[in-house]
Amino acid sequence: MSPPAAVSPPQQVASLATPAPKLAGSKGGSKTQTIDDMIGQWDSFKFAPIRESQVSRAMTRRYFKDLDTYAESDIVIIGAGSCGLSAAYVLGKQRPDLKIAIIEASVSPGGGAWLGGQLFSAMIMRKPADAFLREVGVPYEDEGNYVVVKHAALFTSTIMSKVLQLPNVKLFNATCVEDLITRPSDEGVRISGVVTNWTLVAMHHDDQSCMDPNTINAPLVISTTGHDGPMGAFSVKRLVSMQRIEKLGGMRGLDMNTAEEAIVKGTREIVPGLIVGGMELSEVDGANRMGTSPHLQLSASATNETPGPTFGAMVLSGLKAAEEALNVFDLRSKQNAL
Repeated sequence: MSPPAAVSPPQQVASLATPAPKLAGSKGGSKTQTIDDMIGQWDSFKFAPIRESQVSRAMTRRYFKDLDTYAESDIVIIGAGSCGLSAAYVLGKQRPDLKIAIIEASVSPGGGAWLGGQLFSAMIMRKPADAFLREVGVPYEDEGNYVVVKHAALFTSTIMSKVLQLPNVKLFNATCVEDLITRPSDEGVRISGVVTNWTLVAMHHDDQSCMDPNTINAPLVISTTGHDGPMGAFSVKRLVSMQRIEKLGGMRGLDMNTAEEAIVKGTREIVPGLIVGGMELSEVDGANRMGTSPHLQLSASATNETPGPTFGAMVLSGLKAAEEALNVFDLRSKQNAL
């Protein structure tokens, strides 16, 4: 049965309640500030006192604790676009026992999912990807075979907030993957983690002296870095240089009906320890493109399909990547226990 024309998420009580701030200078007193307390009282308003060093220590000790905690992770996701975030949501929710690290090169996660096609606001998702919108609580308009979210940023900010609230998921943004950790295996090579660096450092290797990277060990990596570009298709391009795959397949012309199903169905483990999903997969399989690309100046002919890119394949590829990851992770865990 199709959902009604406009679907809104049910009202839910926040699972992670944020305590209201104490009154300035209260030092643990029970009275807390509310917004109503502040309105109209700005002349007497004061922030709680603080030293600058407290700000620095509050940030750095948590960050370095996260670096220590996730130096040995269960699953690393490269890329926090719509595919990577969807995979992280499913993994973090279904398996709270796993430590999941997300590495995102940009300061602002979300990839291309902050806007629709040609910088338009609306996000289009073809059915049945609307099931994921209902899962995370994003309202949409039902247009028959597809649904429309009024602004792509509504979806991206929602899924990001869901992921970041998961206690077993850590996002390291402004951080890029510079290489893959490998181990010998019966298949030739097995991916066993990632080599990381702050993105701004990685961008200046040519004009600065030695700036060595860091590492995260993990038995499984999910790569969702997008199509070929300055930061895109990183993992599969590295597989070519490591001679694990012969060459990039390259994207074909735009064909949404072919492309979206191919991306979802093709999401899989490419070499042991590395699952590839989203638009990065099109560079392996030579799949058709489904939307915008800065490297391809192609025009979509008028059809009865929705214009511009749709994000359904990215979301469902993330779900498929999570499913594949759990299957592989559990299988390898059993094999190692024998």
